[in-house]
Amino acid sequence: MNKSPLDQFTTSLGEIEADWTTTGPDSLESTLTGRIESPAVGVDMSIDGATLPEVVETEPDPETIRTAATGITPASLAIAEYGSVVLESDPDGSELLSLFSGTHIVVLEQSDIVGSMADAFGELGPRLREDRGDAIVATGASATSDMGALVRGVHGPKDVHVVIVES
Repeated sequence: MNKSPLDQFTTSLGEIEADWTTTGPDSLESTLTGRIESPAVGVDMSIDGATLPEVVETEPDPETIRTAATGITPASLAIAEYGSVVLESDPDGSELLSLFSGTHIVVLEQSDIVGSMADAFGELGPRLREDRGDAIVATGASATSDMGALVRGVHGPKDVHVVIVES
């Protein structure tokens, strides 16, 4: 039996050791509050009824970004087969908030989970070509074994938590 995109995505998240939570739009603020380590920076969500906790700085300066323990960003898509999230660039460079903090919390609408990389390219390709944009495809926490043992958090977040907002 084939898994739904949500079931495949959460299975893949488990395989890459990324945590996840599901919530409704009205509960997003309280869900995030339980996951945030301060100081936190983030991007306002474009999900109806969803708000960020007041402790999240949504207009951070470079120093605030550099010292943030938690970064919260929306994902435009998720790719179920890999447990990957797509962070599209914007004029403010908000996708960069996912790179500097020790913990990255990704907020994603359940309806934006696609099954495969081909599905993601089919959905993203036309939009990125038209807007001349770009995107980051992120899969789990940053990790490297360049110097021997596996080390997490060297080139990006050490921990990733995906919050899936039910449609």
